[in-house]
Amino acid sequence: MTATVTYYLSQHPSIITFRWSHTQSWGSTWSFLFTSIALYLTFSSFLHLFLCLLIKRSRPVPLGPIPAIHSLIMSVVSAVIFAGILLSAAAEINETRWFWRRSKTPFQWLLCFPLGTRPSGRVFFWSYIFYLSRFLHMFRTIFMIFRTRKLTFFHLFNNSILTIMSFLWLEFSQSFQVLAILFTTLVYAAVYGYRFWTGIGLPGACFPFVLNCQIVLLGCNLVCHVGVLMLHVMKGGCNGIGAWVLNSVLNGVILLLFLKFYIQNRRQHRKQAKENAAKIDCFGIPNGIFEVHLGTAGSAS
Repeated sequence: MTATVTYYLSQHPSIITFRWSHTQSWGSTWSFLFTSIALYLTFSSFLHLFLCLLIKRSRPVPLGPIPAIHSLIMSVVSAVIFAGILLSAAAEINETRWFWRRSKTPFQWLLCFPLGTRPSGRVFFWSYIFYLSRFLHMFRTIFMIFRTRKLTFFHLFNNSILTIMSFLWLEFSQSFQVLAILFTTLVYAAVYGYRFWTGIGLPGACFPFVLNCQIVLLGCNLVCHVGVLMLHVMKGGCNGIGAWVLNSVLNGVILLLFLKFYIQNRRQHRKQAKENAAKIDCFGIPNGIFEVHLGTAGSAS
């Protein structure tokens, strides 16, 4: 069983012989990238405005089991990508260590690709699958518009920027992408699994699970970016450093927007907690406390 999984996730000929190409890889051109993001932003905005004109703003539109099914699919896809790139990175390290072992450790290779690295082989195959999964992730915006009747700039910006960054990883063979995909898919598998769990009516966590996962992910990314910069200066350069600089700037913007969102979320939570503290039922339990926790956990995009 283990050998079969390893074969299909890291040793299959289509994985080993993968090559990022504008003529052979679907969605690999700059025109496709910007056109798809423009369509995403336009459709999301028009859908939000259309529903605001057609239905009262505070009235959600039921979608049945569709969001839960989407969450289950995203959780499974993320888990497969995590396992695939983990096995592929181990295989690549084992086969190419002779080339860079005098200057790097395996962990340093994960952070800093050698100069001249081309976007081909196992690792970049799973990077390509991760890039494609970003478009599947965008469907959550549609669900959010229907269910919460809200559309935030942070949500649109975050999805668009993450799609652009995953494209840059492939286009410029950018360093750091292996660890970034490992961290992101691990968190996505947990977050979307949790959303599926709550989406089918099972009880949620008593703390903001999704928000805490995003904080952990941003923290890991920040530490790794510092590591890439140190290796680039001390080890003679990392491949795709120009794209990494742009990636770092965009990640910094996302971090600032996320911190702003987090602070606003905490203020709203405290305000609701004070209001609920004044509403005690006959059992002495603050009314709505469970709704407050669950709403906070699912508010992050």
